[in-house]
Amino acid sequence: MAIPCPHLPASQRKLSWCELNALRDNQGAELYLLCLEYGQQLWCENLPARALLAVDRALYCDVPTDAECLQQNPIPYVAIGWLVAQPTNEFTGNARVHYQHLADRVKGERAEQKKWRAWAAWAVVRKVRPDLPADSKHAVTEPSLNEIKAGLQSHGIAGEVDAWQRALTSGA
Repeated sequence: MAIPCPHLPASQRKLSWCELNALRDNQGAELYLLCLEYGQQLWCENLPARALLAVDRALYCDVPTDAECLQQNPIPYVAIGWLVAQPTNEFTGNARVHYQHLADRVKGERAEQKKWRAWAAWAVVRKVRPDLPADSKHAVTEPSLNEIKAGLQSHGIAGEVDAWQRALTSGA
């Protein structure tokens, strides 16, 4: 069992994808918190790639700025950095490429918000794991930190830029 992520809430019960799937039509605060709890559970079960995907799902939830869950569990940029920075051989793939592809391919509702959140997570991963290479076969213009900040200011929620900047400076 891995040590728990200090930036994710503990689950009070054993979760499965079924609980998340039951909320697929309600992408708000309840799903957000459930995704973070499930990410913690998966991390502790030594399933880091699945844990990161659960946290990604939380990242894409539509949580209003005044949601109570954000008081204790801000947008999970610090958690993403912490998870990716931990030494493990269990990750499959490259988290930097993962977020690069997410940012460039997101569609649908709130696409701009999701794109800038993916780029923000990408920047955090680059900071904590500078050894991870970009996908040289994926032709995409990588944004600067200032462009990401502007994107989050335009499309994110109140306090999101601060949460992201804490992740960049925390060193995970």
